[in-house]
Amino acid sequence: MIDNYRNSEQEIYDLKKEIEQFKEDRDRVRAIVGQLGGIPTFNTKMFNVVFAIFVLACLLISLRSGGVLQLAMIELAVAAISVKLMYLMHCQSRVDHFQLWILTSMEWRLNETIKLLKEKEGK
Repeated sequence: MIDNYRNSEQEIYDLKKEIEQFKEDRDRVRAIVGQLGGIPTFNTKMFNVVFAIFVLACLLISLRSGGVLQLAMIELAVAAISVKLMYLMHCQSRVDHFQLWILTSMEWRLNETIKLLKEKEGK
C-alpha cells in the first residue's frame, strides 16, 4: 500500500515536471515565432503606416497630375504594393516552415511516447 502511495506521488511529481517543461517550451516557441514574423512589432506597424501613406500619396499625385507623371506615380504605387506582397509571402513561408518543423517534432515525440507506453504495457 505504501509503495502504491509513493508511486502515485512520484507520478504526480513527474507530471508536474512535464507540465512545467511544456510551458517553458511553449513560451520559447512563441518567442521564436514572434521573431520570424508571426507577431507584428512596433517597427512593422510603423512601416505599414508609412507604406500606406506612400501608396496613397502616389495615387493622389497621379489623380492631380497628368501625362508622364500620372503614369509614373501609378506604376510606382503598383510596384510598391507588389514588393510588399512578395515580402509578406516570404515572411509567411518562414512561419509556415517553422510550424511544420514544430509539428514534425511533436509527431516524433508522440511516436516515441507511444512506443514507450506499448513497452510498459507489454511488461
